[in-house]
Amino acid sequence: MNNENQNTEYKRVWKDDYLKWVCGFANAYGGRIFIGIDDDMTVVGVKHLPSAT
Repeated sequence: MNNENQNTEYKRVWKDDYLKWVCGFANAYGGRIFIGIDDDMTVVGVKHLPSAT
């Protein structure tokens, strides 16, 4: 079951291309982007990447 709509998006991993979604939500009525969740709402988590500093 996919519960995505105009205010909710599920993304398995972060990609910089998703910044357009952030801008779209900011210019509309807001919304939520859940990173680490498949479209079928299965939690897959996110991989920790060490800091570049």
